[in-house]
Amino acid sequence: MALDFSEPFTERTPRIVNAAKLHRAQGRRKAGRFLAEGANSVEAAVATGAATDVFVTERAADEFAEIVTTAGYMNVFTHAITDKAAAHLSDTVHTTGIFAVCSPVLWSLGAVTKGRPRFVAVGVETNDPGNAGTLIRIADVCGADAVIFAGDSVDPESGKVVRSSAGSLFHVPVVRERNIADAVGQLRAAGLSIAATTMDGEVSLARAGDHLTRPTAWLFGNEAHGLPKELIESADYRVSIPIRGSAESLNMATAAAMCMWESSKALHGDAALEDSRGS
Repeated sequence: MALDFSEPFTERTPRIVNAAKLHRAQGRRKAGRFLAEGANSVEAAVATGAATDVFVTERAADEFAEIVTTAGYMNVFTHAITDKAAAHLSDTVHTTGIFAVCSPVLWSLGAVTKGRPRFVAVGVETNDPGNAGTLIRIADVCGADAVIFAGDSVDPESGKVVRSSAGSLFHVPVVRERNIADAVGQLRAAGLSIAATTMDGEVSLARAGDHLTRPTAWLFGNEAHGLPKELIESADYRVSIPIRGSAESLNMATAAAMCMWESSKALHGDAALEDSRGS
């Protein structure tokens, strides 16, 4: 699909002004839309039917021609924009020049548990958007059935989370549930064992295989404070990650990657992982 760049949208065009408002939580709530930036996210948004509009600079239209063509086939409104308009839409220093306005993609926890998940990741009071997006991406890589952000967590549809997920937000069911106790209670009622990640857990991740063959909900704590004490104590078991060197701890996203990879191996077997598509 060839776009006409003779009269591209500028930073003052109403559609650009309204799309830029989606950087703010209030703007997203009012419009019932969110903004995705970057080739991976826009491609996934278009392919899954979440994108309603695509904005693209002339340079990006050449670089990401397949995405623009697919958007046309999917009847997504595609608009030519200036470089200044792209800078207005972007929240990065160097923009790729391609954006999508998207319909909401978050799931309810009830919809996730009805699917009888085998393992899910629960970010408890996750405040760092980069870690939140990475958690979604790792869950996608490891074949998790859902990601749940419980408590006072970052909005999964905010710009940096969407970008950090590299398109995985559109592939994995993601839930935002502010009531932590209710989230854990629903997961347990759905038959999942609750595994809390702690520094001094009684189960070493290296020996957790027997536990992980059962449906599991992994709890990952806040980057600064970890998991609340009462949540650790109420878990079915507590898992620690052995540290061989001098580091005091792992950040949340790294710990989640290690734990979910072990769940994936326990559920699918090493042979299935070896046969799966590589990175």
